[in-house]
Amino acid sequence: MPSPPDSVAPRPPVLVIAHRGASGDRPEHTLAAYRLAIEQGANVIEPDLVITRDGVLVARHENEISETTDVASRPEFAGRRTTKTIDGEERAGWFTEDFTLAELKTLRAVERLPALRPASAAYDGRFGVPTLNEVIALAQEMGEARGRPVGLYPETKHPAHARALGLPLEEPLVAALHAAGYTSAEDPVWIQSFEVGSLERLDGLTNLRLVQLAHPGGAPADRPALGYDEMMTPEGLGGVAQYADAVGVAKAFVLGDRLAPTPLVADAHAAGLAVHVWTVRAENAFLPAPLRSSSDPAALGDVAAEVRALVAAGMDGLFTDHPALVLAALGRGVTSGRW
Repeated sequence: MPSPPDSVAPRPPVLVIAHRGASGDRPEHTLAAYRLAIEQGANVIEPDLVITRDGVLVARHENEISETTDVASRPEFAGRRTTKTIDGEERAGWFTEDFTLAELKTLRAVERLPALRPASAAYDGRFGVPTLNEVIALAQEMGEARGRPVGLYPETKHPAHARALGLPLEEPLVAALHAAGYTSAEDPVWIQSFEVGSLERLDGLTNLRLVQLAHPGGAPADRPALGYDEMMTPEGLGGVAQYADAVGVAKAFVLGDRLAPTPLVADAHAAGLAVHVWTVRAENAFLPAPLRSSSDPAALGDVAAEVRALVAAGMDGLFTDHPALVLAALGRGVTSGRW
């Protein structure tokens, strides 16, 4: 008799990562946005991390904060406006590294995309800027209350810039996570960065899972000669696997014309890397033309079709501003326990 076929392990459910929290419904990187994402059933919440002048990690999309706080309207901070070169680009505004934590705590968060998300903008001024420790505490408290782990997916933002200022991100990040009990690759934590050097440094500091971010046509700020397109080839992915456990890639790396899958997922899996895709957003402005519901960029389109295409492409997880809509598209409810 022929031997029975080898059993194939079932594919784990797709990891749903709340991109900056439920940022389609609340101003991003606020405790309210993270709390809503957990209530909606997201497996993981994602804080982008920058640092204050006194060395405290806080959650903001960028270290320049004029788009996500009311700092520009605060006369007491008018003199802090400056121009800096960050990752080779000149930027003007207000930067977290020029504020103490106490000063940042006086600012209020605002919606970054008010024209597209007026319902979220209605919450402007209600919430503050959270620290990493506050985000960790929220995830643990809500996870315990729900009987399921709530994962964390922090990103080091402009880490080479921060280190050059004498305000490194990696060491305090690892210290905070280890102090909170997250120490191994089995824990529900992924640390991500666009910069290779930050991940290589983290690889020497922790056993937590690491994720190399990438977008087509770009390059790591700390390794500009090494393009992301090259890194996402089979050979390049083999190099990434030397220090990372997954790649976090823009949708264009995974879905080609007419939402057809590219080879990226299979190539990454062959290198031993998981694939997490960013960012699934429900508004027409962020969807491919065939999935838009109208010419109104703020109206919601067929995000479920995009989710189905990503699932068919074989990816392992996705970042989304709209966890509830993605979970509905996946046929999952708020009680999902997978991380």
